[in-house]
Amino acid sequence: MKIIADENIPLVEEFFAADAEITRVPGRSLTREQLGDAQALLVRSVTQVNEALLAGSDIQFVGTCTIGMDHLDQSYLQKQGIAFTNAPGCNANSVVEYVYAALCHLNVDWRNRTVGIIGCGNVGGALYRALRAQGVECRCYDPFLTAADNPDLTELEDVLQADIVSMHTPLTTTGPYPSRHLLTKEKMMQLAPGAVLLNCGRGPVVDNQALLQVLRTREDLQVVLDVWETEPKFALPLLDHVRLGSPHIAGYSFDGKLKGTSMIYQAFCKHFGLAEQTRLGDVTPAVANNQLHTDIKASDWAVICDLVGQVYDIEDDDRAMRKLARQSRDHGVDLGQGFDLLRKHYAIRREFNNYQLAEEIKKEPLAKSLAALGFHLNNERD
Repeated sequence: MKIIADENIPLVEEFFAADAEITRVPGRSLTREQLGDAQALLVRSVTQVNEALLAGSDIQFVGTCTIGMDHLDQSYLQKQGIAFTNAPGCNANSVVEYVYAALCHLNVDWRNRTVGIIGCGNVGGALYRALRAQGVECRCYDPFLTAADNPDLTELEDVLQADIVSMHTPLTTTGPYPSRHLLTKEKMMQLAPGAVLLNCGRGPVVDNQALLQVLRTREDLQVVLDVWETEPKFALPLLDHVRLGSPHIAGYSFDGKLKGTSMIYQAFCKHFGLAEQTRLGDVTPAVANNQLHTDIKASDWAVICDLVGQVYDIEDDDRAMRKLARQSRDHGVDLGQGFDLLRKHYAIRREFNNYQLAEEIKKEPLAKSLAALGFHLNNERD
């Protein structure tokens, strides 16, 4: 059996090599010719999997190591009898940690703010549960859920009045609740004074041109964008106006990627009737020197920001984006290629649950918050 895999999917060989011959390719530029006589295709969100790519190929199975599937032409795949699967929830925790890191960088303490969540599926739901575990007041909008699923569901207008608004919707253009340009200029002008808006879902869910217009008049707003409407290119003027910008890497923790590979491997084995020979725990490397030290005499918020920053300095991602923007303006560097290179060469980022605090945390509210974030606490007593 032959497999074509996106070059950015980790540990493909460790999971699949026992059952197939693997060829790595750049996902965004993948062509029909590169598929050759392969029977399986493993992708990420940058590959459009449709008739133009697959017509006449031998592909029987498509696995995307992502939560979203808007890059898959599901109707075409179904008509052709091509099995396809995604990895729901694989990087949810990674995106949640991105939100925490962004708010720490902006010095916005979510624990004493109202948080609005737009889209409460795998990612938004994980953020919601983590915040509620810390006692945070949440307002949620998701027309596909009921109060039985989420007791804090409300109307979109109410969510937009929260202190922090975090977007985690898939991209849809049809159906009763299409998400494309869900946030228009009119909607964004409803944001509360001094609000923080984060989009870590899909770029076109926010009208980027309208957002730029809003930010030119609403200097009180703080906006964090990990996704952009015209990816892989992005609007340079918009980057100038957001507080943090990154190249669609919120879900790019190493742990999240590994979960995605593992989930697709399991679906692959099931489809082809193969016995699973590799388990996630067998190939997940441990973090060396995973002890974190902090000043326990500092304020609770200072401790949280210190620990989050030690594990994930989100400003590095923002600096990389702004460096690319300068190179484009000054030297004509291609934004799309630069964007993809930032993703391709993204540094290994491990999730909070790989780390343990060296000091004992005796303050119960702080311990509760850190545990909800995923850190392992030192529970030893003298």
